This record gives sequence, structure tokens and C-alpha cells, in this order.
Amino acid sequence: MIELKFFERKTDLVAKELIGKVLVRKIDDNFIEGIIVETEAYFGLKDPASRAYNGIKNYNKVMWEEPGKIFIYNVHMYWMFNIVAHEKNEIGAVLIRAIEPIGSIVRELDNKELKKMFSGPGRLTKTLRIDKSLNGKFLGQESNIWIEDRGIDYEIGTSKRIGVRKDLKKNLRFFAKNNFFVSRQL
Repeated sequence: MIELKFFERKTDLVAKELIGKVLVRKIDDNFIEGIIVETEAYFGLKDPASRAYNGIKNYNKVMWEEPGKIFIYNVHMYWMFNIVAHEKNEIGAVLIRAIEPIGSIVRELDNKELKKMFSGPGRLTKTLRIDKSLNGKFLGQESNIWIEDRGIDYEIGTSKRIGVRKDLKKNLRFFAKNNFFVSRQL
């Protein structure tokens, strides 16, 4: 399991370095695993696309808390799964947009079905049963969600964040190039 200090760095660096890491979700006695293939970085008060942009509120206060905590919010009736990631005295979180499923679930379903389940942040949270009850919990045993480094490398692409009207000048979306499970190919 990746140590929480991994998330105590620049938000965009964490977002980029999560590509290729394995997300593990324990549900009852079952494990669903997938390689993270798409993320987006969100910063604090100066990022117009961030949930933190308008200051600290009840729904976004987790972004100001310790790195490695789970930050959940709702968009269009879907929960968004983020991991708080920032340097000391900063604000930030990484949105997990898509994973490439691995393990037993791959043997049970075809790629088209799997893409519908794991590609896109809303589909991902629905499949992994991630909801508001996990907001503010740490990755690990407390949440039954953790991330492992299994040495998987991808060529990483970048772009503007998806669905963002006012964006920062730098590319803050990171994805595994040519990966079938990335939500939007460029």
C-alpha cells in the first residue's frame, strides 16, 4: 500500500504519478482492482474549476485537511472520488476519472461492459460503491480503499480537464496514452 506521505506533494505531480498505480476496493469479502489510467488535479482558491475556489465550506472542507483523505462530492447525481493531495499549507485534490480493471472481474465481463463500469468518474464510483459515507476517511483500512504500486508504467498524456469552463493555463488531466479505459481519447 502506498504511504500517505505520497500525497504530501504538489497536487499535479501526485495526479500524474497515480497513473499506473493500482486502486483496490474491498467490498464485503471481495476485492475489485484496477490500474489508474486517468486523473485530474484540482488546486485551491486560485483554481476556478476547483471545489475550493470559493473558500472553505462545509461540503469542501476536506480539501484543506490531511493528504491521503478521501474527498467525495456530487455532480449530476454521481459521486466524484478524489484523494486529498497537496504540499504543506496548500489546498488540492486529485479526481480519479478511470481505471483499467484487473483480476477476476475481467474474466467475467467483456471490455465493452467493463468500460461502461470503470470509465468516467461517476460510473467508477457507482461500480465501486463509493459514496458520501467515505468523505473525510483516510485511504486504507478505514475506508476499504487503498492504492498499491506494482511497478506498472504507461506513457502519460496530458490535456485540459474535462467539462471545465474556466480552466488554468496548464494541462491538469493525466491519462495513459492509447488505453481503452480512458474516458475521453484525444
